Amino acid sequence: MKVVLFLKEKDYAGNNLYGQNPKQLTPMPITLHNPDGVFPRYRNYSHAVEVKGDSSILFISGLNGYLSNGIDMPESFEEQAELIWQHIGTILKSADMTYQNIVSLRFYLADPSYDEANVKILMKYLGGHAPARTVFCCQLLEKKWKLEVEAVAAK
Repeated sequence: MKVVLFLKEKDYAGNNLYGQNPKQLTPMPITLHNPDGVFPRYRNYSHAVEVKGDSSILFISGLNGYLSNGIDMPESFEEQAELIWQHIGTILKSADMTYQNIVSLRFYLADPSYDEANVKILMKYLGGHAPARTVFCCQLLEKKWKLEVEAVAAK
C-alpha cells in the first residue's frame, strides 16, 4: 500500500517554505511493510512503515515474539527475543535494508532481570553496530510477552 505525504508548504507567517509553488513539491511516498514470515498484522497496524524521499526511513512497529502463525509464542525470554530479531530481519529485507541500517531501538522489557540476555542477543545481531537505544521496564499488554522491540532504520 502506498500513501503520498506532502511536506508543509508555508510557515506560520504564511511564507512559502520552499520558494516554489506548492503544487511543484515532490510527494514523499509511504510504503507499508507486512512481509510473509512475520506474524499476521493486527487491526489498524502495519509491521513497518517506510517513508521515501532522497533517502528512506523505515519505522518498525513494536514487535513481540509470536511465531509466524500469530498465535503461539515460546515461553522463554531468549526464544521470544530470537523470534523478534528474525522478524526485524524479515522486515528490513522487505525494505532492502539490513541490521546495519538500524539507527534507533526501543526495548520494552517485562522485567529488569532480562537486560543482560537482551544485550547478548542485541550483540549477536548487531555486532559492533551501535544505534541509539532506550530500554524501558514496564508491564506489557499481555502477560506472556517478555519483551517488545521497536526500531527505526534508514538508508
